[in-house]
Amino acid sequence: MSKLGQVVESVETYNQFVLDQVKRARSDEKFGRDLLGRWNDIKAKIPTTRAPTGLPLPRLALPEIDEPGEIARFLLGEGLPGEFPFLNGAYREMYLEPVREVESFEKNGETKKSKTDKKIPQAEEPTRLFSGLMLAEDTNERFHYLTRHQRTHRLSTAFDGPTLYGIDSDADGVFGKIGEGGVAIDTVEDMVRLYDGFDLGSANFSASMTISGPAPIIMAMYIAAAKRRFGASVVPKLRGTIQADIFKEVQAQNETIFPIEPSLRFLTDMVEFTTREMPRWYPISISGYHIGEAGSTPVQQAAYTLSNGFAYAEMFAGRGIPVDQFGPRLSFFLDCGLDVEYIALARVSRRIWAIGMREVFGAGAKAQLYKLHTQTSGRSLIAAEFKNNLTRTAAELMLAYMNATNSCHSNSADEPFTTPSEEWIRLAAHGQAILLEESGIFKHTMNMLSGSPGMKAVERAVEAAILDEFREIERLGGVLAAVEDRYQRSQIQNASHRYEQQINDGVRPIIGLNRYRNGSDDMPEVKLARTPRKKQQLQVDRLVKFKKKNAEKSKRALDKLSAVVESGKNCFPELLEAVEVCSLGQITGRLQEVVGRFRPMV
Repeated sequence: MSKLGQVVESVETYNQFVLDQVKRARSDEKFGRDLLGRWNDIKAKIPTTRAPTGLPLPRLALPEIDEPGEIARFLLGEGLPGEFPFLNGAYREMYLEPVREVESFEKNGETKKSKTDKKIPQAEEPTRLFSGLMLAEDTNERFHYLTRHQRTHRLSTAFDGPTLYGIDSDADGVFGKIGEGGVAIDTVEDMVRLYDGFDLGSANFSASMTISGPAPIIMAMYIAAAKRRFGASVVPKLRGTIQADIFKEVQAQNETIFPIEPSLRFLTDMVEFTTREMPRWYPISISGYHIGEAGSTPVQQAAYTLSNGFAYAEMFAGRGIPVDQFGPRLSFFLDCGLDVEYIALARVSRRIWAIGMREVFGAGAKAQLYKLHTQTSGRSLIAAEFKNNLTRTAAELMLAYMNATNSCHSNSADEPFTTPSEEWIRLAAHGQAILLEESGIFKHTMNMLSGSPGMKAVERAVEAAILDEFREIERLGGVLAAVEDRYQRSQIQNASHRYEQQINDGVRPIIGLNRYRNGSDDMPEVKLARTPRKKQQLQVDRLVKFKKKNAEKSKRALDKLSAVVESGKNCFPELLEAVEVCSLGQITGRLQEVVGRFRPMV
């Protein structure tokens, strides 16, 4: 039985343990009494806060139960926020505003404030801002625009097509793609320009980079750029995430540049280095978002993401990296659409991950945490009457925060047409601010919307369906064997076809498209974001100059890199040297000479 099969058994065993403890709480008087005492103690210690209107609210909402069996079911089956199995949240408090000084609202409207209540520091915003367009300096300008009103700077970067495939901007046939749909990054000098003006070593800054095939090379460029600006001492301080998820590329997204095994080897080299040298960095974001966007069902998205995560954990442990070192540095990325499963999808994923990591991998508490970034669904955005996308995204944000996501990105309404404009990207960010800061839904009380009978019903159904997917992957021989058999890819394709068929048949209503249309098929006038040819030529000219300047050094660096790769040693330290004098395309090309190119499986 593989590790994934053991995860299935561990979840089922834990579920049975919870049921046994419920029965014990009802039959063992002392055990039940102890549970009730603990429950009353928990409730007694919950602080009270107040809404701006003066309404007193508990900082943590708990179900109104006093029966020992139900208390056991909640504490052991769900856990308090920040406690195993983390169904209700990875941390004790999330999104909450600082404790408001307790106010006594008198009839005449005057208030009396207690001087004994201390305010806690304001937490980091969960909003992550995503951008990538034209050249590095253009994206940098957008980053500064987006962070103008943010206490903390959490930047997520989109790269253009050539960069995603490890191709240089001066390669044949790519000129028209330079800076389209993302930022063009060819050299470490581009990386310096990309984050110019931001303090990369600050505790209030983090960078996320959405790239997988050439992720180790881009990661090395980021480290080199940070060292150029702040010196070698900045490396342990760097915060952020790089996607680097090879499994989802093969299953869903297609941006794979090396064969699977060398890709996984380069990824593990990077994880080994960053785990040791960069304790605040997440070297892989295990991504279901692209699986969902490719057409999977929500359950497939969660099941493949989790199973990929367990496969990576097994791979990293096999390299000899201790689970309690790499485990806390794993992160996850899901989309959030409008299907009913999303009311509980992330909650269930968090629970399964915690149980599997503890019981199968022997992980400690920090390595059990399923740290999640959520992005609202790009697939749900519709060109027809596109302003309705504001409402779709708002509903998806509500679902994401109900699931206690750790960070979130909201898509822009104009994305069916173009890279988001400043107007629509500002409205997308304001959607999160309205939900988290203006409304009182999440900022006063933890667990405000959790635990309804409907949510519990969805949780049970989703968990059972995810475990069924695990069993099928286990039957096929595990994640890698299933990938080679094209299992995940074929299932995603089938689900995508079914989704589109449901829209065409009217079974799946899409407002403004197949229901309540205004009778016009005219598309709105939307200004497209395009990279001017002058900028594309500038990128090529810079790259040519870089290559000419470093011609002799780059050959030596590439020869040393090749030798290390062929020796089987960790090649990431050599990548750090190579990116100083070599372009992305030069490094990718040399590595492909050594390990080969990815060839899609038939």
